[in-house]
Amino acid sequence: MLSSVRPPSEFETRVERWRHDLVGSLERLYDDPVDVAQRLLAIARNAYDARPDELHDLDQRRLDEPDWFQRSSALGYAAYVDRFGATLKGVAEHLDHLSGLGVTYLHLMPLLTPRPAPNDGGYAVADYTTVREDLGSNEDLRDLAAALRERGISLCIDLVLNHTAREHAWAAAARAGDAEKRDYYLVYPDRHLPDQYEQSLPEVFPDFAPGNFTWDDELEAWVWTTFNDYQWDLNWANPSVLCEFAEILLGWANAGIEVFRLDAIAFLWKRMGTNCQNQPEVHHLTQALRTVARIAAPAVLFKAEAIVGPADLAAYLGTGAHAGKVCDLAYHNSLMVQVWSMLASGEVGLAALALQNLPQPPPTTSWITYLRCHDDIGWAIDDTDAWRAGLNGHAHRRFLADWYAGSFPGSWARGLVFQENHQTGDRRISGSLASLAGRQADDPAATARILLAHSVILSFGGLPVIWMGDEVGLLNDLGWADDPAHAADNRWAHRPRMPWPVPEDTDGIREGLDHLLHVRASLPHLHAASPTEVWDPRDPGVLLVVRRSPHGPLLAAANMTDRAAHVPSEVFYWLGMAGGELVDHLTGDRPRFDGDSIALGPYAAAWLTAEHGNT
Repeated sequence: MLSSVRPPSEFETRVERWRHDLVGSLERLYDDPVDVAQRLLAIARNAYDARPDELHDLDQRRLDEPDWFQRSSALGYAAYVDRFGATLKGVAEHLDHLSGLGVTYLHLMPLLTPRPAPNDGGYAVADYTTVREDLGSNEDLRDLAAALRERGISLCIDLVLNHTAREHAWAAAARAGDAEKRDYYLVYPDRHLPDQYEQSLPEVFPDFAPGNFTWDDELEAWVWTTFNDYQWDLNWANPSVLCEFAEILLGWANAGIEVFRLDAIAFLWKRMGTNCQNQPEVHHLTQALRTVARIAAPAVLFKAEAIVGPADLAAYLGTGAHAGKVCDLAYHNSLMVQVWSMLASGEVGLAALALQNLPQPPPTTSWITYLRCHDDIGWAIDDTDAWRAGLNGHAHRRFLADWYAGSFPGSWARGLVFQENHQTGDRRISGSLASLAGRQADDPAATARILLAHSVILSFGGLPVIWMGDEVGLLNDLGWADDPAHAADNRWAHRPRMPWPVPEDTDGIREGLDHLLHVRASLPHLHAASPTEVWDPRDPGVLLVVRRSPHGPLLAAANMTDRAAHVPSEVFYWLGMAGGELVDHLTGDRPRFDGDSIALGPYAAAWLTAEHGNT
C-alpha cells in the first residue's frame, strides 16, 4: 500500500536543516527566541512561495556548486550607477565592458531611495523598498539583474543596517508619537545615558559630525546618530527590526539580487563602556539573518562591510560556533592598507607580521581583496604589529598620511587629507588608485606600481574587486568640489565619472591587468579555499605569499621596491619546489638561479610553481 505521507518540500527540508542555527542565534539576543523564530520563518515562507522559478533554479545551482564565488576565475567590480552609466538602463548598455574584463560580480553602490542631500553618498536610506528615481525603477533593477545573470554576473547592492535616514517612515512615525516605531531607534529623554556612552565612543566624522547623539525637537529626545545627525541608529535589541530587515532583504533577493553588502555591520549592537563596535551580538544577528536567507533563497551571499582592526576581522566570516554561518565575504581591509604601506616604505616586514596574525577564513568563505573602494583610506596600522616590526605605530601612520597626501619629500602620490582629527593626529586619505600610485605626478614607475599592487590582491586569496576606473587608470577628479553637495567631502575626488568610450590604453594599465586576470583564471591554485601563508621576508622589500592547494604550492613573490631584489633558493627548498622545474606563470619563463637566488626586477611580481617530471 502506498504511503499517504507527503514528502517534505524543499522549504521544509531547509527549515529542518537550519532551524537549530536560527534559534541558537536568537537565544543570545531575545527573551522569546522561539516566537521570533516563528515570525522569521513566516517571512521566509512567504518569500519562498513568491520566488520566481528562475531563481529557485539558481538556488539549486548554487547549492550544487557552493564554491562558485571562490574560484580563480571570479572577479568583482564596484561602481556608482550614476558615475558608471547614469542610470540602471545606462549600466546595461556597458555590460560588454564588464564581460570583457571577466567580471562575475558587480557591486552597485547605494541605489535605494535616500533622503535629499546631504545623504552620506546614499547611505542615509529613506525607503528600502524603492530605487532612486533618478537612477530608474524597481523594474529597471530587476531587468538589469536578469541581464547580468545571463552573462554569469551576480549583482550586489548595499543594505544599510545600522541606521535609517531621519526621513524614513519608521523615523517619521516615531517623531509623530508612534511608541512602537520609537522603539525601533535608540532614544533618550536627557543626556544622562548619552554622556556615559560618549566616554568610550570614538567619532566617525569628527570634522562635520562630532559626537554620537543628536537632539530632535519633534522627537523631544536625544537619538543615537553614529555617523551624521540625519542618520538614526536602529535598536537591534528590538526583534521587530530584525524581522523588518529579513522581509526587505528577501524582497530584493526575489528581484534577482544575489549579494548583499551589509553596511556598517560592526556598529549594530551597543554596550556601555565599549566603543560599541564588534560586539558578540553582531555575529548572532548576522547568523540569524543569514539563516533566514539560506532557507528562503540560498543563492544569496552576505558581504560584511566591517572595516575593523585585524583582531576583529575574521569573526565576520565566522569563527568558533559561527564558522561558516555568518557572512560569506568580508573586506580584507588590512591587506589593502598594507599594500599601500609597502609601496610607500619599500619594506614588507610590517605587512608580513600583520597579515600573519590573521587566521585563515573558513573554507566556505572568501575575503574581498581590493586596492581602493568608494571610501577614504584609514591607516589601520596596529601599534603592536608596528612595535614588533621595529616601528612606532603613530609615526608610521603619520608617514603614510604625509606620503599619500604628497607632502613627504620624494612622494609620487597625489591624495587629499580626509577628516583630520587634531586630538589623535589621525588623518585619512582620499584619492584614486592611479593618483595615489604616481600617475597624476607623471612618475614613470606608476604603471608598474599599479600592476604590482593588483598582482598582490589577485594572488593573495579571495574575491578581488576592481573599483570603477582603476582598469583604465582614472585620476582624481579635480572638479570634485564643483557640486555643492560634494564640496565638504573630498572622497568625491576618487569617484570620477566613467569616460565613455574609455580612454586609449597609452600606459599599458588595461593590457597589463587583462594579462594578470587571464593568468589568474588559469591557476586553480588561487581558489579562495586554498590556504594562504605569508612568509617572513628574506629580502626586506619582497613580499612572499604561498598558496597551498591540491595542485601543489604556488609562490607569489612581489618586489615592492624600485630596485632589483631576489628570492633565495632556500624558499623553494622549504616549499618542496627545489626538485622541479620552476615556471613563472606571469611571464611564461622558466627562471634560473643566479647563484643561490632568483632575481626580481623593480616593482616586479612572479607567480611560481614547480613542474616535476613523471617517475
